[in-house]
Amino acid sequence: MENKPVKPLIKSSSAKPRKSAAVARTQLDPERWVDEAIDVLAREGVTGLRVEVLAKRCGVTKGSFYWHFKDRQALLDAVLEQWKIGRIRDIEKTTSVTAGNESQQLHYAIEVYGASRNRKGMAIELAVRDWARHDTRAAAIVESVDLYRLECTRKLFVAAGMSDAEAKSRSLLLYACVFGLSLMHYTQFDDNLADLKQRIAERIIAS
Repeated sequence: MENKPVKPLIKSSSAKPRKSAAVARTQLDPERWVDEAIDVLAREGVTGLRVEVLAKRCGVTKGSFYWHFKDRQALLDAVLEQWKIGRIRDIEKTTSVTAGNESQQLHYAIEVYGASRNRKGMAIELAVRDWARHDTRAAAIVESVDLYRLECTRKLFVAAGMSDAEAKSRSLLLYACVFGLSLMHYTQFDDNLADLKQRIAERIIAS
């Protein structure tokens, strides 16, 4: 007698993957939680980072959160670590340069940090800095990122021909400028903001 497939068994085996997929949709990976947390941080600050709020945004229960994180502090630590890694990666990309092109790279660094398209990144930056005013862990992370930024641009200024002392002052001036501009409303100050920013960059970088 010819053996024929037993249809009920086929249906049963095909049903299991669908059930697993449904479970997977409600169990977010930790990276998704951190990404959502950073988005909330940029808009509401660290006080807005509440487990129940994030769970609602993600459409899951709080149980999904505790599957990946011991507590809220564990999430905050993960947010700080991801911010630090991302900033260091961006700093290296922004300040890496071949010999002889240091001035152009410094101009590029000023342009990147001062660009209007970077508003979300700057909002996250300011939120982390506000957080650091009240939290020693956040303060330590911010300090490490700042020192790394300053050191990378210091090297560029030195490679461009400046003394170490001058390179340090220019590096600090560069970041004081771009971060200071992020706090100010100056769109009505000059009819040609691009030209204004270019002149500022030239003064910072000029040997």
